[in-house]
Amino acid sequence: MTEIVTLTINPAVDVSTSVKALKPFIKMRCAAAHHDPGGGGINVARVLKRFGGAPIAIYPAGGATGQRLRDLVAREGVQSIVIPVDCETREDLTVFDESSAAQYRFVFPGQPLTEQDWQACLDALLRIALPPAFVIASGSLPPGVPDDFFARVAGAFKGRSKVIVDTAGPLLRQAMAHGVYLIKPNLHEFQELARTSAADDATLVAMGRGMIARGETELIALSMGEDGALLISRDLALRASAIPCTPQSVSGAGDSFLGAMIWSLMADRDLERALRYAVAGGSAALRSPGTELCRSDEVHRLVGEVVITAVAGDQPSLRAGP
Repeated sequence: MTEIVTLTINPAVDVSTSVKALKPFIKMRCAAAHHDPGGGGINVARVLKRFGGAPIAIYPAGGATGQRLRDLVAREGVQSIVIPVDCETREDLTVFDESSAAQYRFVFPGQPLTEQDWQACLDALLRIALPPAFVIASGSLPPGVPDDFFARVAGAFKGRSKVIVDTAGPLLRQAMAHGVYLIKPNLHEFQELARTSAADDATLVAMGRGMIARGETELIALSMGEDGALLISRDLALRASAIPCTPQSVSGAGDSFLGAMIWSLMADRDLERALRYAVAGGSAALRSPGTELCRSDEVHRLVGEVVITAVAGDQPSLRAGP
């Protein structure tokens, strides 16, 4: 049985570099460019591979950049199902300003996909011989792909696989209407989803439990930057502290968070352990330069630094079954 399949409909080659100081209207001499394969699902697959998993990554690729993307993914040993398309795969650019220690991220839109292109990606997912244990659909949508794309994925695998959708706004809301296993919003994305401006734990947990009670998701992993993270289930609400560090980059931290969490959930269903690995994964990525993701050895080392507590006053209204 295939354990994990990821689907990235808007992949990219991530280019990172640095300059002495970012200034307008002048030539800035850059450090040598570094290239990484990018896109939410591809990044999660890369993290899982580093932990010893064997994920399959599905994504469209076209043109010279698409070929580079294929080569970069293959270099990391991730098995791919590549959907050839006529349009050129996008590049994104990350620049580190050495004078201010600030990172600037330039994210370009993908080229439009045809209905034949995006339908071929869905068909490739559906042709997996046996339903995967986990299906992870992640990232943004390029032009030409319908807003209910992630909802189609969730609907197709409802009751067959644990579906994880990592996107935001209406795209996520539509997918949740079919019921998914896990969502991983940041605080702003969750507030938008819940239509609230509240940021206290009690309100966030109550809002999350409402989504769970309505069958929209089973787990909510809420990343909160310097404030750590919350993990909400039907009968458990856990608060994780952040690991203090001076970030070298924020690129890939969310995907590292999710990849490390999924790896832990594959090993067992201990939610506290999964949250520890998630926070350690995100923290390891923050300590890496450019668009680099977490490394498994660093994550294993950091896990012991994550402090987990039950949310004060948590009174779940529903209890999980045996």
